[in-house]
Amino acid sequence: MGMSGIFSGLTISASGLRAQRLKQNAISYNLANAETTRTADGGPYRRQFVVFTAGSDHKDVSLVNQKIGLHGRSTNYSHLPIPPRNFPRDERFFGNGVEVSEIREDSRPPKLVYDPSHPDADENGYVALPNINVIEEMTDMIAATRAHEANVTAFNSTKSMLMQALQL
Repeated sequence: MGMSGIFSGLTISASGLRAQRLKQNAISYNLANAETTRTADGGPYRRQFVVFTAGSDHKDVSLVNQKIGLHGRSTNYSHLPIPPRNFPRDERFFGNGVEVSEIREDSRPPKLVYDPSHPDADENGYVALPNINVIEEMTDMIAATRAHEANVTAFNSTKSMLMQALQL
């Protein structure tokens, strides 16, 4: 393992921190626009969500399958097999963290509420409200906050181990 492998734990945690911060920002934006009925594009605000992917080196899982002898069977991008004892620990296969691949708009239709006095009501008196469920957003915010805290803990633990190793 080269010198870059020593800091891979910090890199993984930092990528998780960045990803969770972006998720929290998207959720905050959704909550702030939960009642926005008119946007620059026309129509109600559409809920946004963050899509995560594994770090770039994790995408080539065929090399991992070959190394651990999964001939004829394969893994996928959502998991990585636990290597057997004789598996060569190559840092190209481990330690790239998470990336935000994109921020998507939710495809669910807007909520229609009958309010003929609203300025954005249609000819039948219905107003198209954003497709945001506040309870779902708050649940996602709690999960993102806990994931952020877990990454902070992992980062601090790795930093502590590195500091102790330097004192040896």
